[in-house]
Amino acid sequence: MNTAADRTEHPAANTAGHTAVDEAGRRVSTLELFFDLVFVFTLTQLTVLLAADLSFATAARVALIFVVLFWMYGAYAYLTNQVPPDRPSRRLLLMLGMGAFLVCALAIPRAFDDGGVVFGLGFLAVVLVHSALYTRSHGRDVIWYAVPNSLAALSVTAAGLFHGLVADGLWLLALVLQFVTPFIAEHGPRRRDGRDAARLRTQLGALDPAHFVERHGLLLIVAFGESVIAIGIGIGHLPLTADLFGGAFLALALTAALWWTYFVRDEHGAEVAFTATAPDRRWRLAMNAYYYAFLPMLLGIAYFAAGVKKTLGHLTEHLHTGPALALAGGVALFLTGDVAFRAVLRLFPVSYRAAAVPVALATALLGIRLSAVVELLALVGVLVAMLGAEARWSPCRPAAESPAAVA
Repeated sequence: MNTAADRTEHPAANTAGHTAVDEAGRRVSTLELFFDLVFVFTLTQLTVLLAADLSFATAARVALIFVVLFWMYGAYAYLTNQVPPDRPSRRLLLMLGMGAFLVCALAIPRAFDDGGVVFGLGFLAVVLVHSALYTRSHGRDVIWYAVPNSLAALSVTAAGLFHGLVADGLWLLALVLQFVTPFIAEHGPRRRDGRDAARLRTQLGALDPAHFVERHGLLLIVAFGESVIAIGIGIGHLPLTADLFGGAFLALALTAALWWTYFVRDEHGAEVAFTATAPDRRWRLAMNAYYYAFLPMLLGIAYFAAGVKKTLGHLTEHLHTGPALALAGGVALFLTGDVAFRAVLRLFPVSYRAAAVPVALATALLGIRLSAVVELLALVGVLVAMLGAEARWSPCRPAAESPAAVA
């Protein structure tokens, strides 16, 4: 690989025919972090939606909404990695994108009711602002993203005009359009003007690894903040007893253990893996690690936070199935995403975390048959045992060779 100095002396040409200096090692800007704070409000709203109705139907709709939204968050994270918001015009456009995400977040509780059209129009604005920013680095190639993303937004908007299976079908159509967008972006220019496939993959993978990894790590930190807020909301106006504080500390310990799971081992290994990966494979690696694998991690935090909200006022009681599954399922879903994340980046080991997934999920039975505090204690115990065994017998190590992109 070229050194940072080499890359500075030899700027890489982009698809619009211009040049852009590779800013290796650039830090995440405060405006990008501000953007992430607004985006995570969508996760907060999804937690509120789920906590109001802890059912499988609502959990599925929460997942559907978040998958659609996170696709465009990932698009902005990828874009600002290549087009830093260091000029007034870029900053203003990014702020417009923040406003559009705010519209989506405010409409989330009624996205499948009378607020569906508002949500869809907000999402369409998110796409259009992204497309405008994308022209700054990729010129006319924006069409390969803008068209399918806009069609997905229009599909979500149209879903707001219907109810039931028709609305659900239009949401699923939006997902399909999003999932085919990477294929269109990778092969569209090649078919249109005969550009070499290797060159296209290299252009798509022209990412700053340090910035990309840090950006998603900060997003995860902000999302963890949602679970801490859930502790306060769950307590509400309840009497401040020793039992209540004990439950709050257990919820905080569980959040801290999830933090430890990713930030103590995975984040540094991810940066090493990305840096060691050739640019022509980095694009697909980024998609697999920070979109497909990150989705269950973030959703797991939302489900866990909803469970905390519904649990802290009933610590010594038998839990209903919904709150018990939200707690255990949220932790299990986070671990599932982390296992996928490690597998994609070839960060070993994964066996301890994979084994902890079904054990964490099974703790829901303890909440249902015994009490909430027993389930919380068991979940903390599962994570502490997993991390302790991993640190004792299988220290983390990145792959010796650059990770192969997973299709």
